[in-house]
Amino acid sequence: MLLNCEKMWVEKFVVCFLLFLLVPFICASRATITGDGGGTSQKLEVQKHLKNLNKSPVKSIKSPDGDIIDCVHVSNQPAFDHPELKSHKIQMRPNFHPEGKTFEESKVSSNSKPITQLWHQNGRCPEGTIPIRRTRKDDILRASSVQEFGKKKQKSFPQPRSAKPLPDLISQSGHQHAIVYVEGDKYYGAKATINVWDPKIQQPNEFSLSQIWLLGGSFGQDLNSIEAGWQVSPDLYGDNNTRLFTYWTSDAYQATGCYNLLCSGFIQVNNDIALGASIYPLSNYGSSQYDISLLVFKDPKEGNWWMQFGNQLVLGYWPGSLFSYLSDSASMIEWGGEVVNSESDGQHTSTQMGSGHFPEEGFGKASYFKNLQIVDGDNKLRPPKDLGTFTEQDSCYNVKTGSASDWGDYFYYGGPGRNPNCP
Repeated sequence: MLLNCEKMWVEKFVVCFLLFLLVPFICASRATITGDGGGTSQKLEVQKHLKNLNKSPVKSIKSPDGDIIDCVHVSNQPAFDHPELKSHKIQMRPNFHPEGKTFEESKVSSNSKPITQLWHQNGRCPEGTIPIRRTRKDDILRASSVQEFGKKKQKSFPQPRSAKPLPDLISQSGHQHAIVYVEGDKYYGAKATINVWDPKIQQPNEFSLSQIWLLGGSFGQDLNSIEAGWQVSPDLYGDNNTRLFTYWTSDAYQATGCYNLLCSGFIQVNNDIALGASIYPLSNYGSSQYDISLLVFKDPKEGNWWMQFGNQLVLGYWPGSLFSYLSDSASMIEWGGEVVNSESDGQHTSTQMGSGHFPEEGFGKASYFKNLQIVDGDNKLRPPKDLGTFTEQDSCYNVKTGSASDWGDYFYYGGPGRNPNCP
């Protein structure tokens, strides 16, 4: 009888000991399956962020590419979540517009259509509203964190002050550029007509863009930047469509700024163009070519930086109060392309810049910027002086400048990335 009691006690001890060991794993498994713990916390954080970004629409439009465009009342847009803009009075139009020669928007082939956005095929936003591309849960989950959603990585700016390739730009950030630039003066705006393509992206975490940069400050922690152009970014948008975009930062991409309307800052007043929406039609190799005209300029009276699409559509502005150096003027203007080279397989990426072809191939094959202009201290549009060029690896992506009576100052740029000379 005593032996049986001892046996039962031992068995109970073993069972209890095993339960003691297994309970944490059982609980952890249950937490994973039911979404308890960190999963629930992340879910709530994502839902909160979606609620902040996706304002109640007056009307919603389903785009052929799958986007939802929400028509949100102009006074209810994300910009006014910014602490400094809570009592901001919306400026519906600039007080002054830059004066000077303007180039007609390109009609470079007989069958050209005007550049538009895909969502226009299914409707337009009413007066008094602005179109905002709806953010989905999957968009945020593709980011490294909720806080990083809609932001560029640090060190993603071209720094052309050195004639030599900059190792930190290549090895640390993986961003590569082919640009032209001006510096050494005070600049109050920049303009260009930008050829629009659909470059191929090797990895979802890479992108390809073509844009204008207006920069102020040093290339350290205090860099101010306003950016506008087109991009293909699978991570940001969930597809490979070519999209209109803007960006801003006042601290070198650290804590401030974002793409489009994905944070408070840019104030949109136009009901026709959606930032982050797909551009249509696109250029084809050896065939029809299409381009967009972009102008960013400072209102001399209010000090706000305005963005214009085409020769008439003023989209909105970045309040001057967002910036330190750019509250006065830009000290450098850059035009050109940028890609991410993640070297995921130990080789240079095959992500294309521009059309994916080198500048030497020329019109209809290589991508171009034309009609380059800056805005001077007298609020006049004029050609830039002493254009410089910059690339980190010209065997991967390159740039070639020129000048012509109908194109003004222009350049071809881009390339295929990986090739026999760019391993």
